[in-house]
Amino acid sequence: MAITATAVAVPIVRRRRRSRAAASSRVTSSSYRRASPGLTQACATIRVTSPLVDAAFSPRRTLKRGALVAAANWPTVVIQASTDAIVKVVVAVPAVGGIVLAALVIGAEPPALLTLDLRDMVTTVVALLTARPATLAAFLAAVVTAVLGGSLFAFAAKAGSVAIIVASERKGGPVEVPPLSVEDVTAMSAFTTDAFASAVRHFGWRFVRLGCGLLAAYLALGAAFVAVVFDRTVAVAAAATLALVVCVTAVNLLYLLAQVALVSEDCGAATACRHVMTVFVRSWLPVARVCGFVLAVVAGATVASILATAALGLVGFVPFVWFAVLPLQFAAWVLRGLVFQYIALGAVAAYASVYRSVSEPPPAAVPAASSVPAAPPAQ
Repeated sequence: MAITATAVAVPIVRRRRRSRAAASSRVTSSSYRRASPGLTQACATIRVTSPLVDAAFSPRRTLKRGALVAAANWPTVVIQASTDAIVKVVVAVPAVGGIVLAALVIGAEPPALLTLDLRDMVTTVVALLTARPATLAAFLAAVVTAVLGGSLFAFAAKAGSVAIIVASERKGGPVEVPPLSVEDVTAMSAFTTDAFASAVRHFGWRFVRLGCGLLAAYLALGAAFVAVVFDRTVAVAAAATLALVVCVTAVNLLYLLAQVALVSEDCGAATACRHVMTVFVRSWLPVARVCGFVLAVVAGATVASILATAALGLVGFVPFVWFAVLPLQFAAWVLRGLVFQYIALGAVAAYASVYRSVSEPPPAAVPAASSVPAAPPAQ
């Protein structure tokens, strides 16, 4: 019986010693991290460049790192939100102009057309413009010009933002590992006006070519969707709509990864797409997990935005308070644009972390010194 008790007690004592050693190691690591920024940077290089395909990969930690990188470079969020707003205004001008043009051609009142809901207004304007080919051609030319000009502007601005985010993610230490420090986050910032302008000049046209490929993919998907749902049943239309959503999501994911690869490898659009396919084949599971978390965050933000819009709509019916609805709606619109662009740039930083961890080889391990003494030289 004594032998049995001793045999049971020995593993327990060993486990307690290992637990104490692990706790001491954690405390020592935290103390080094606070005491030596240089050591923290070195540890960051080893930690971040290790492959993320192992069991220790955490999409939440990766997204946390992406969110911190985007927060450190907050001017890029403002630039992207402003760019998105400008593009929407530029594209909306021909639509409103088409309504006014159609009203002037047929002698109708523009306010009467604006009172219709969106579907009836589009159907009415298309029917009116179809009856007059010259007017329809002018309207289509204006819309195409606005879409192309706005898209080129958006692609060029995105080049600078993605370059800044990728550079910041590369230089940042393991800020996603507690304890969180404001100094560590601000030290990751890579944004300057000169750096942004230089990135636009260096990557701008390559991002434009990549964006033109994205527009071509959208056009192909839209044409295929119209061909499938034309004169079909409701079930077929619903299945085609679901397939379109999945395809658009996949195209957007590949587009984001191609942007990261283009900046990371400093290559062309076609070469970046080939790098993306190689990396995606090697590490599809981490990319899919990060994409799932990003979609969940976007869905939550969309639901919150819809609820906020509905709440502001109810405020408009309150007497003597309706005059405050317009400023509140404007503020909500600005906040929505900033939040969604922040999520988008955080996702870019997260994908950049995954791409760098997979594409770059891990640092070579230093062989540990052997505890066995060397044999004496032969006499």
